[in-house]
Amino acid sequence: MHILVTGGAGFIGSHLTERLIRDGHTVTVFDDLSTGRLANLTSVADHPNFTFTEGSILDRQMVTDLVRPADVVFHLAAAVGVKLIMDEPSRSILTNVAGTENVLDAALPNKTYTFVASTSEVYGKSAKFPFQEDDDLTIGATRNLRWSYACAKTLDEFLALAHARESGLPVTVLRFFNTTGPRQTGRYGMVLPNFVKAALEGAPLMVHGSGEQSRCFGHVADVVKALGLLMNAPQAKGEVFNIGSSEEITIRALAEKVIELTGSSSDIRYVPYDAVYPEGFEDMQRRLPDVSKLERATGFRPMLTLQQIIEDIITEMQSPVCA
Repeated sequence: MHILVTGGAGFIGSHLTERLIRDGHTVTVFDDLSTGRLANLTSVADHPNFTFTEGSILDRQMVTDLVRPADVVFHLAAAVGVKLIMDEPSRSILTNVAGTENVLDAALPNKTYTFVASTSEVYGKSAKFPFQEDDDLTIGATRNLRWSYACAKTLDEFLALAHARESGLPVTVLRFFNTTGPRQTGRYGMVLPNFVKAALEGAPLMVHGSGEQSRCFGHVADVVKALGLLMNAPQAKGEVFNIGSSEEITIRALAEKVIELTGSSSDIRYVPYDAVYPEGFEDMQRRLPDVSKLERATGFRPMLTLQQIIEDIITEMQSPVCA
């Protein structure tokens, strides 16, 4: 198949591109390189089944021209990372909503199967655990701009599912839960690469807030495997899926584990949120996905452990290329 991956030079997109080409597909990557890097695609750059096009997801004509010949679209292009969202909320909203609208509109004429990337952030402040795809969503006040990302992605989901109902467009929504692993950058506040980098340098690991907030970190290799399986699962069309691990850990314990696995002498420092983020930040205390729906559809659930993730990031950061 010919598959278009928007945001394909990014962290998840580049791993997905590698897997799709390895599986025998032809892949076109579309990316504006604002957060993605061509270096992420080095392993496939010279492959005959790979094409790269630089451009903006907000360019409707470019999007239309790239979607038209595709059999499947993985729409991963987005403004991501809490820090970026807080620093540039209006740009992030525009990119995430208008970009998705462009992709879905381009997919309509040929009913091109489209996967829309969403996020665990849409669950907001829900206190019902684990999160299930049909749960009600509890978003914070609009003055807390942190929730603008969750609202934009929620609108993306509504738009995708509305097209599915009204015109029969085949779509699948992917709610990612803290995907991490090799190639992820800490530039936009991604916690695990920041922790590993600090530990390897002997610098303090900066934990925001109390450190008692908990997360579930999924290995990118498991995530892209799940996407490949969903692409071939007919029952996935028109549905929403949590994509992530159910291995839960507090951020404080995560910092301790990184220090242990790196053999670092670093200490842990606690930083108030208002010293890191602009006004309008509010954290989610817990994110725990129910991935049973994914398992029913594909027979697969993410299994790679947090320790494996950390070890893989350590290995990458210690490699001569990254040194």
